[in-house]
Order: sequence, then C-alpha cells, then structure tokens
Amino acid sequence: MTRFLSGFTLRVRRMVGFGLLSIAPGAALAQAPPAPLRVAVVGLVHVRVDGLLAALPQRKDVQLVGIAEPNAALAAKYAAKYNLPKKLFYPGLEALIAAQHPEAVLVYTSVAEHRAAIETAANYGISALVEKPLTLSLADALAIRKAAREHRVQVLVDYETTWQPSNRAAYNEVESGRLGAIRRVVFQDGYQGPDGIGAGPEYLSLAADPAKSGAGALYDLGCYGADLMTWLMHGEAPLTVTAVVNRDKPELYRGVDDDATIVLAYPRAQAVIQASWNWPFPHKDMEIYGTSGYAVTSGPDWLRMRHEHDKIERVSTAPQLNPPEDDSLSYLEDALSGAIDPKGSLSALDTNIVVMQILDAARESARTGQSVKLTKLEE
Repeated sequence: MTRFLSGFTLRVRRMVGFGLLSIAPGAALAQAPPAPLRVAVVGLVHVRVDGLLAALPQRKDVQLVGIAEPNAALAAKYAAKYNLPKKLFYPGLEALIAAQHPEAVLVYTSVAEHRAAIETAANYGISALVEKPLTLSLADALAIRKAAREHRVQVLVDYETTWQPSNRAAYNEVESGRLGAIRRVVFQDGYQGPDGIGAGPEYLSLAADPAKSGAGALYDLGCYGADLMTWLMHGEAPLTVTAVVNRDKPELYRGVDDDATIVLAYPRAQAVIQASWNWPFPHKDMEIYGTSGYAVTSGPDWLRMRHEHDKIERVSTAPQLNPPEDDSLSYLEDALSGAIDPKGSLSALDTNIVVMQILDAARESARTGQSVKLTKLEE
C-alpha cells in the first residue's frame, strides 16, 4: 500500500504541476506549483555528495527528507559542515524510508553498495539516481535491472559529462549526418586522482579497494567513455573489449590501477578510452571522426568541427542545454513524472547495462592480457 500511495501521490502532484490534471475553475490548486520532490541521500562517502548538499538549499523543486549513513562520525561531520539537523540522519535506508517515505533516493555509497541500496529502494517502489558507474559488475547490473522491472521504478546513472553542452552538440552533429558514419572515437578522461584533489580518507579508502570500487581509473573514469560511446552507437555493444592498465602510484592505490586504456571494436568503428588518475589537471574531452567530418569537444562548452568541404576547422560555443537536460535532478523529476522517457539516454538503465558489460570485460582483459569477446545479452 505504501508503494502504491507513493507512486499515486507523485503522479498526481506532477500532473497538477504540468497542467495535466483538471481542476475546477478558480480553484487555488490549479495555480499552485508542484510540491518539491522528496529525496533521500544514501551514503556520504563519495566526493560528489559535497556538491549535492551545497546545491540543495538553493533548489525549491527538491526537498531533502533524510540521509542514510551508518558511520556516525561521518554523519556528524556532514551535519556540522552543512548545518543539517540531526533528525535528518538515519543509520540505515529502511528506517529512513519507514519514517520519511521519499520519492527517490540519491546514492553516494561505495560502488559495491549501489546494488543493495537500489534494490532496497525498489522494494518500496522508490526510484534511484546513482553516482556513476552503475555498480560493481555486470551480474549486479542485471540484478538491478530485474528489480527495476519487477517494481516498475526508474534507475538513472549520473555522469557529469551528461550535462555538458559540448557533448550534446557533438552528438547532434553525428545525428544530423554531417560527420557521416562514425569510424573512430577517442575519449580522454583524466584528472589528478583522488589524492591530487584532496579527497577525504573515506573516499581514498574506497578508491584503493577493488572490492569496493571494482577497479581504479579503469572503472572510475573508463565509464565516461563507455557511456558516451554506447549513446553514440544507439545502445549497440562492441564486438570485443581490450584493456591495458598501469599502476604508477602503488603506494597510494595499492590493489587498483591508476591509468587505463580501453579499446572497443565494433563492426565498422573503434573507440579508444583513455582513463587516468595521473594527469596534472581535469580533462574530459571527446573526438569523433566520421567518413565526412569530425567533431572534437573542448571542455564542457566548446566544439571544434570540420566537414569534408571545409577548408579550415571551425570553433564554436555549444548551445546551452534546456531543462531537464541540463542537470540530473531536473532529469530525475521529469523521468518520474512521465514527462520524458529516459530509454536510450546517457543516464538510462539500458545504456548503463551495456556500460557495465564493457567495464566487466575491460577488467577481465586487463587481468588476462587478452581481448574479451562480448555475447549478446538477453533483453
């Protein structure tokens, strides 16, 4: 009953907000904005939770109703840092759900704990937005898909590259046909590493533990290129995955790689994903080469292009994205309301099942030194 009422309330609230529910003329409710989306944060160990907690007070469309974090010291740290009342904090997700009935959970646990958090929320009919990558393995990803289908909930994956105008502009160049058929895509995804940005001990311990993170840069940054390439290829998985990894800072990261190269082979295209924790500054760019042109992103806003009859390369500013394509919480709201269908998008579960198939194969390839041939997954 709780699950039914939560979903019904969300649909009615959104229908009113989007003008889809008829209200008697003159009724005050007809002009009222929709109530804010009730969200709960699960876990405080990921570095990106800081950005979320800093931004939430400025948003009127989202209400934080609880935080599930079993580490009392970590909970106290964030309560003090963001002046959060103690009543917001719960030692576990089920206790939070029972008390607050959130409409969605925002997952910032270790990667290894993503599956449990998503499945727990799904059991109560609650959707999830999870920090990338989706989970630890393809087996976990398929279990998440099963839970999402059984309980009819949304599971979305948040990548910072999803909300960058330059990536959308490059994608539009491909879709328009101006670049011709894709032949090669190169992804450069790196930064100084968790140690280089001053990540706290909680996150550093996760990053260096393959049982909690899956891998090092291979997973942490390789997922960006895998996600974007799957999007560009309309959900098609590669034929083979080949990966090579380095451990240049073993004293810091112990059991995980800190530099990785992944090669994806398709019937008539290749992708090269360069992922590193050893670069002197953050760098997330994409180069798309087609049969009649190329497009190269430069940061979140710039695009370099040349088509087959152009004498010189052109540089332009990518158009800003419109809501809900410009940030993860707006996208989550519209996906839950039914205003958009996320299928096939960068955030979508179907896209990220393929991403996990790629990452799983890349980890195995790095371990064995052999290319891994992918098999078609059951729908």
